[in-house]
Amino acid sequence: MAEAEVWAEIDRQRVDLADFLLDLTDEEWDTPSLCTGWRVRDVAAHLAMAHTGFGRFSVEMVRAGLRFNKTIHDTACRHAVVPTDELAAEIRAMAGSRRKAPGITIYEPLLDVLVHGQDIAVPLGRERIMPTAAAATSATRIWTMRWPMSSSFRPRQRFQGVRLQATDTDWSVGEGELIEGPIQSLLMTLARRPMRDGELSGPGLRASPR
Repeated sequence: MAEAEVWAEIDRQRVDLADFLLDLTDEEWDTPSLCTGWRVRDVAAHLAMAHTGFGRFSVEMVRAGLRFNKTIHDTACRHAVVPTDELAAEIRAMAGSRRKAPGITIYEPLLDVLVHGQDIAVPLGRERIMPTAAAATSATRIWTMRWPMSSSFRPRQRFQGVRLQATDTDWSVGEGELIEGPIQSLLMTLARRPMRDGELSGPGLRASPR
């Protein structure tokens, strides 16, 4: 995807997710998400903070003892006290902006909104279909990340000796025994979300992490 296409998809996903969130009940907002330790509202709060500047993030890093993952976790949980309609509005308001957090590419905001959208929807039994081109672009981004960004996903170590291949678009990575399925499912697997039975198939599943 070209840069303009990536930003356009980020905009669409943010607006669509904001609409999705406004339809949730109070109980659904407090449902545990696919992200360990985060409720739906915490995931939404994290997405609403995508424009956090370097200065504020540095302060939060110090507060968290310079631990990156703890910083992300704690800032989201603190921001989650904001009323739910405001969280949805904050996500919607980012549509059209080309601002991103320091030190990342344009692909991280796309990856974030796609994967976290599923983190919210799946536990609620609701469906959000990812556009295949956007999912493939995000899957490629995870596969090509270098340290330290790759430390959260470690795709090449986890899928060593495995070939991942999409069944609904022209996308594949790796070499070895095959794992295949829809690109949306492959992206979620690369992002270390639990595989759901029947989503993926192939001999590579025997050796792949769950």
